Amino acid sequence: MFIRAKFSEIDELLQDFPVVAIIGPRQCGKSTLAAEIVAQYEEAVFLDMEDPDDRAKLSNPTLFFNAHKGKLICLDEIQFAPDLFQVLRSVVDKGKMNGQFLLLGSASPELLRQSSETLAGRIVYVELAPFSLDETPNQDWQKLLVRGGFPRSYLAKSDKSSLAWRKSFIRTFLERDIAAFGLNLNPENSSRLWQMCAHYHGQILNYSDFGKSLGLTHPTVRHYVDVLAGTFMLRKLPPYFANLEKRLVKTPKLYVADSGILCALLNIPTFNDLLGHPVAGFAWEGFVLQNILSKAGDEYEVYFISTSADAEIDILLKKGRKLIGIECKFSTAPKLTKGFYNLKKDLKLVQSYVVAPVSGSYPLDKTTTVCSPDELLKLL
Repeated sequence: MFIRAKFSEIDELLQDFPVVAIIGPRQCGKSTLAAEIVAQYEEAVFLDMEDPDDRAKLSNPTLFFNAHKGKLICLDEIQFAPDLFQVLRSVVDKGKMNGQFLLLGSASPELLRQSSETLAGRIVYVELAPFSLDETPNQDWQKLLVRGGFPRSYLAKSDKSSLAWRKSFIRTFLERDIAAFGLNLNPENSSRLWQMCAHYHGQILNYSDFGKSLGLTHPTVRHYVDVLAGTFMLRKLPPYFANLEKRLVKTPKLYVADSGILCALLNIPTFNDLLGHPVAGFAWEGFVLQNILSKAGDEYEVYFISTSADAEIDILLKKGRKLIGIECKFSTAPKLTKGFYNLKKDLKLVQSYVVAPVSGSYPLDKTTTVCSPDELLKLL
């Protein structure tokens, strides 16, 4: 049994807020985690807004909520019932107590917009990502890198079964979920968009290239990417701006958020197949990034920095005035470029790490350490 790292955090927030919302991609384990939390509360109620029978129970929501006053009510896939938010505000304000509602949503823009309008000051959000390295037994990074962190994919009996699940998930997302999130894109263009995102994984986002390939305008492509990022299926890493007297890249980098979905999109079934693939280094970079965000995304602002002369630091962590640089190298004998050291000096980094598939950490200099992903997570 997996104990998710967010379990205690969510349980504590229910003591301090009337409404707690768990948001994240579909099938990342929100419902399972919520069920474990709800089990601790006497006579708690769990309703799935995709289930017609459960939705029928809320035909008169005010009457239903009043009948269950004082109990924790969990509403799954709340984005399918946006009209409930106005009712929730009234119920919360009359109830005058914390721990009234636990909401689960697949991070749709509709969910965020509706709740921010009607539940401001009453709601707190917790982002649940797929499994991170420190949530898995034995911290098997090779398995997690290829299968990704979606529970059904990671826990599948074989790589073949895992890949089949991910491909089915992608088809369902393209055929059903994209339309639910307001993207009127035909299945063929949806598939091509996903393939382009996979091939651009870890690279500077070029909306013009996307538009030319898909026959869409620059603003339309930007809208599609923004919506997909809002579902946590894509991730845009913003550039860091600093007065370095250098021309800096001002466009974000694009990642498929889950490394297993990336491998499925590129039809990479096993770790050995990944080793020989051109995307291997970028896949490693995205894998390190997703684990950093899962562990320390609330503590640090996360960026990258790159100059027009191709000097780059893959990931920058900022906390107050403190800057930490992270370079990702998919090699057991990583080497750093002159550009990295120049940026390190210009930015006055207090510490830098080179994250590589190594078995033990070792220093490159006084402030630069080579380490594995699990060692990095312990240091943050």
